[in-house]
Amino acid sequence: MPATLSPDSTACLRDAIGQTTGVAFYAVPVWQAALSLPSPRLTDLPRISKNQLREHSPEGFLPAGMELKDLLARGLIEEESTSGTSGASVRVVFGKSWWAEQEREALVRNPFLAELFGDRPTLRRAVLTTPGCSGVSCYNRWLNLDQRTLGDSLFVNQSRIPFTLGEDKLSGMAKEVADWTPAFLDVDPVHGAWFALYCERHGLRFPSLRFILTSYEYTSVIHRAIMERVFGVPVINLYGSSETGHLLIEVDGAMQPSPGTALLETTANEGLGELLVTTLTNPYLPLLRYEIGDYVERKPDGYRVHGRKRDALRAADGSVLTTRMIDQAFAGTSGIAHYQLRQKPDGSAQLLLLPEAEGDTLRTAQAHLTNELGRLLGAAVTAESVSLITPEDSGKFRLTVREAA
Repeated sequence: MPATLSPDSTACLRDAIGQTTGVAFYAVPVWQAALSLPSPRLTDLPRISKNQLREHSPEGFLPAGMELKDLLARGLIEEESTSGTSGASVRVVFGKSWWAEQEREALVRNPFLAELFGDRPTLRRAVLTTPGCSGVSCYNRWLNLDQRTLGDSLFVNQSRIPFTLGEDKLSGMAKEVADWTPAFLDVDPVHGAWFALYCERHGLRFPSLRFILTSYEYTSVIHRAIMERVFGVPVINLYGSSETGHLLIEVDGAMQPSPGTALLETTANEGLGELLVTTLTNPYLPLLRYEIGDYVERKPDGYRVHGRKRDALRAADGSVLTTRMIDQAFAGTSGIAHYQLRQKPDGSAQLLLLPEAEGDTLRTAQAHLTNELGRLLGAAVTAESVSLITPEDSGKFRLTVREAA
């Protein structure tokens, strides 16, 4: 085992390796060779790609003697599908209580959240994200308030595109949140920022609110600034995926791992690398060294998440420009609710800016950003103010897009 692993992590890794016995996916020679080593190290294990997971999950990863239909009939597992942001959707399974348990374990790695939770398993939350997939529950039809209330969670938003919501619908959402008195908002950052702007226009605050949790997709400095300005509470990012669970929680600006859930590696000793995830706690999906599809950077104080590999742009000198690198150019800008930067095959790019105030041309922001982004890309950047930016089929929004040739 790698010398950097703690005794607890080493024991968890051995247990995870033990779970592969009799599992069809691991019966192939390349895996058997690695697993038969006297003391296999993390780096001895093959990587599992998203395509492999898509092809074999969930049946190919179930332990010997387990049948998916039987597990579902007995109410032992949840079966969900990923959003498909990085390609076609993947089917995954996990135990009924697994998602909530490992989410809480990640959250309480943040001392502020640990104090709020205390001994409680959950806190009351209001969820605002794409209705295509909210946590482990996915909705495809209009539901009433009772149907959207699950334990301590109220799922508020039911629109894929928040920018098309009318004032009446936003007013109803705000009333639901106020009546629910949540301790926190659990938001997709785009949905959360747009809801915050409505609340700002009408002078609305929620006295029960202690923090805002962002996840589901990359949180821009623009979205964070809006929510902090409007609600006056900390905005804390939680990172993970349906396949792996919750992996990193923000603490004082850096992302800290949740070692009880997974072991993390990067493909680079220094600087930017791809994240590899070895999960430890889901016996129905013992993913070892999973290529999650995101760029990260490991620093002495924790991780920096840079966004999806597929969303990275290219500078004129051939270097990678991640979503995080692009997004830093927007720090300190005002008047922008959302944006998308689309790079063309020739290296030039078009910047779409959605203003906070309807009809705002954002001329000052356009001049600043086209200059700054043009410097980063080493190519021409044009910009325009728009009234709508649409999400992907998954319901998620992409801040940076590299167009195919």
